[in-house]
Amino acid sequence: MNFELTSLRRAFRRVDRRFREVRLVAKALKSRRHPILAHIIPMRRCNLSCAYCNEYDSASKPVPIQIILRRLELLADLGTTSVTISGGEPLLHPDLDEIIRGIRSRGMMADLITNGYLLTPERIRRLNRTGLDHLQISIDNVMPDDVSKKSLKVLDRKLQWLAEHAEFAVNINSVLGSGTRNPEDVVTITRRARELGFESTVGLIHDGSGQLQNLSETQRAAYDAVTSLPKPFYTSALYDRFHKSLAAGLPNEWHCRAGSRYLYICEDGLVHYCSQQRGFPGIPLEQYTPAHLEREYHSVKSCAPYCTIPCVQRVAMIDEFLESPRTALARFFPPHGSEPRSRDLPMPIRVLTWLFLPPAKENWKRPVVNTFTRAAVWALRLK
Repeated sequence: MNFELTSLRRAFRRVDRRFREVRLVAKALKSRRHPILAHIIPMRRCNLSCAYCNEYDSASKPVPIQIILRRLELLADLGTTSVTISGGEPLLHPDLDEIIRGIRSRGMMADLITNGYLLTPERIRRLNRTGLDHLQISIDNVMPDDVSKKSLKVLDRKLQWLAEHAEFAVNINSVLGSGTRNPEDVVTITRRARELGFESTVGLIHDGSGQLQNLSETQRAAYDAVTSLPKPFYTSALYDRFHKSLAAGLPNEWHCRAGSRYLYICEDGLVHYCSQQRGFPGIPLEQYTPAHLEREYHSVKSCAPYCTIPCVQRVAMIDEFLESPRTALARFFPPHGSEPRSRDLPMPIRVLTWLFLPPAKENWKRPVVNTFTRAAVWALRLK
């Protein structure tokens, strides 16, 4: 009976989450004047010390909950639609549950990035009760080594508990190029994640400014093996648009919207472009205004061509689509053969393209498109 109730709650939460995800994207397509995603750091301290990571320390105290809640209020006032909690290790924060509830109570989606070490069945059930939407765990190798202790051997029991109890979406991420002993471990980790019903992603190692560090031949082979596995269309779109060229050591041409559509709020409450560009612009969130959002929307970041920060890239993809829908789709879903064909697009994208994109030429479909667009705006409760 408990298993059946968990399955029902999980199904209900999945439908509700998908609706709010669609609403998030629709709001972003309707207006460029708000942040789509903000990253907040409630504490910098971590219980691990992975050799490749530059986002933690071993001594920082947690940011007081009232300060965090005030920052969430300021983000909501800017129109932010999704907030990711990171660190350090956010599960160390004594008021993490209240932080997640604070995000959800302000109408924003709530995500959490953790190393997973502190997860227990009861902790997972508590996260369910907060309304958490997504959780990401980083696993870098099968067996722990001097570079990373985030190993499948240590965390597999935690993954089993998540598969049994979690009502939120779970993604397993690996960092390739981090220097772990066996790069091919990412294939084993990816297959295990999918076996348990989770999504999986692979990130590329970067230096202290977020710039690509070239992969070795072995690392490149492991990356190609992982990305050749079946994956959701939105993950394959990110790979085709950004990571495919980066894995080959090539730059990307794109406009980074960090500081506008994506905000990184450090433990001191300053707004930065991202975790690897701390100090720019370095303005207190209390002083951040729509004028700053507008300025940074248009500013050019010199670090963009070799950037490996996927959350910033995903946000930029929405604006690429907004500015030139058909050109963006061709970049996200390149044709498999020599001739571009509409059937190369995933079925959900083909349907949405037909329903909502302006026709390439004026024809009888225009009234249908307008009708569906108006209906979608009404159904998603967009102003």
